[in-house]
Amino acid sequence: MAVSEYFANSYSEARAKFLGAASTAGANLTYHRLPKYRGPELEELFVDVAMLGPQNPENLLVLISGTHGVEGFCGSGCQVGYFTDQLYEVLSPTSGSMLIHALNPFGFAWLRRVNEDNVDLNRNFHDFAQPLPSSEPYEALHDWLILTEWEGKNRDEADAALRDYIAKKGFRTFQAELTAGQYTRRNGLFYGGKEATWSNQILRQILEDCIPPTLKKLAVIDFHTGLGRVGYGEPIHVGSDDDFALAKKWYGEEVKSLSQGTAVATALAGSVADAFPRSTPDRKVIYLALEFGTVPPMDVLAALRADHWLHAIPGRAAHMRADIERQMRQAFYLDFPWWKAAVYARATDFAMRAARAFQT
Repeated sequence: MAVSEYFANSYSEARAKFLGAASTAGANLTYHRLPKYRGPELEELFVDVAMLGPQNPENLLVLISGTHGVEGFCGSGCQVGYFTDQLYEVLSPTSGSMLIHALNPFGFAWLRRVNEDNVDLNRNFHDFAQPLPSSEPYEALHDWLILTEWEGKNRDEADAALRDYIAKKGFRTFQAELTAGQYTRRNGLFYGGKEATWSNQILRQILEDCIPPTLKKLAVIDFHTGLGRVGYGEPIHVGSDDDFALAKKWYGEEVKSLSQGTAVATALAGSVADAFPRSTPDRKVIYLALEFGTVPPMDVLAALRADHWLHAIPGRAAHMRADIERQMRQAFYLDFPWWKAAVYARATDFAMRAARAFQT
């Protein structure tokens, strides 16, 4: 099978390919259905989990797709390839694999980065009984990002204001203020929510059920798209500085640190990494976001702004929906054989590096 065939054109096709490849590999499958919501084809929506290896492994490789919905096209294809090419066979007899497919199935199916409540899942992993991070930096930008009208004078003025702001502060500062996560604007970008989402709760349940107390090493690779050089997967460590040193030992010096500001992404709060156990002297946990570049960052931002404008009011501009969905898809998934080949080769490489780390 050609590498490009591992990738799908819709959530339904991606799920069918994942379940088929996992079943052929002999994986143990569990299904978690999103209540109340369906996809554009009226299909039910699921987080699917496939397990391979011993019941109580000493080491576990976790591959996650679809944390950011529409970004699931990339991760799902890599997961299908992992099973189809039997990459799990490189693991030692005491090691296992867990593949979590479409962690945000609503966003995947509807070509959105956010979930059914407009929540960015990668900003949602907080203790909501405690004070949330400040949203003040984002507040200064919101009215330029989420417009009352997508076309015309309002759009032109907002675009000009954003350009001036970036010229004054620099793109990196703008990126940090925009993407850190905000908790005041339900219709805004990078909204972290007011409570744990369904996907948040399901992931915690999966980890509680599937991570044994005997585990010694846990390697997590969460597939993302939309930042960095086109076709290149930047490995971004999310965690403590002590674990960052271990991440470089496992995966190489090219690993970047989110907390130290060396990554193509900037610091954020409430990431999926916070659902996983912390490293201890007896159990090492390394979480990587493997971030693949697609189109220029301002094109990605334009797609996000259009998507959030479209969904800010129910039934808004139905005639523009198809174009905006196409824009979102292209911002986070390049449907070209060369891009898919580059993505899959990189994903395979890092799965192999994790397997070698388990043997040291």
